[in-house]
Amino acid sequence: MSQQPIIAAGGCSAGWKPSIVAELARVVRHAAVNAEYRHLVLDCSEEAAAAQPGQFFQLLCPHPVGEQPFLRRPMSLYGADPDKRQVEFLYKVTGAGTRGLDTLEPGDSLDIMGPLGTGFTLDESMSHIIAVGRGAGLATLAPLAAAAKAKGIKVTAILSARRPELLVSVDLFRSKGAEVIAVTDSEQTSGPANVERILRREIAEGRCDAFFTCGSSRLMRVQQRLAREFGLSGQVAMEQQMACGIGLCYCCVRDFNVDGEIVNRRVCWDGPVFDLMEALP
Repeated sequence: MSQQPIIAAGGCSAGWKPSIVAELARVVRHAAVNAEYRHLVLDCSEEAAAAQPGQFFQLLCPHPVGEQPFLRRPMSLYGADPDKRQVEFLYKVTGAGTRGLDTLEPGDSLDIMGPLGTGFTLDESMSHIIAVGRGAGLATLAPLAAAAKAKGIKVTAILSARRPELLVSVDLFRSKGAEVIAVTDSEQTSGPANVERILRREIAEGRCDAFFTCGSSRLMRVQQRLAREFGLSGQVAMEQQMACGIGLCYCCVRDFNVDGEIVNRRVCWDGPVFDLMEALP
């Protein structure tokens, strides 16, 4: 494995280690999990495998036939195992970059850069959290399951998709002891009104110290309203197109409401995880 820190170590002590690396990782497993999503597992360095829930990597995708992706693609962390020195990604084939990823086979190399960004924070005072995810959020929120279990925090995961067969992360959350509530468009259970009823029930029964969410602006607004009503905290992982991934190009700037003032923040550098109450759709 070829590893090169992004930040040069010149002048640092011999014990210095980078927190962000650019390296060639090796594909261990790569398989479809349903009709839309694929699961990619990579052998990597100790530094890359130290990635935390909510962080992301910039992947230099292979070139599919007849196409040439120019920039790295940001990809949310789906899992990290420091003992095995592995990272995992769950992705949907949507463009040239992910079509390139789809060509990878076990044994191939993939140029990765990370871990990047600010991830989720689990406060020791929390006893029960609610994770609400849809689309890409189903992957982004998944690492919370293991992190919460390690801290003795209970989790209720509300996972949303168009159809039941497109739900992902269900088994992962359940394997870590989380309660999973699946809501789908086809069963007419994924609408904001129904999700709000579920959340109000969880709050009334004392099973919500904080919200963690990603993937749906409509559901984020529901959680913001409930957090304000019941005095709850929350965190949201924001989705945004990126170029550099390290805060230099200002391609991923979004507006946030901080104490009534609209401020600009870079999703890659200041986030991608932000205070729920400051996020704007």
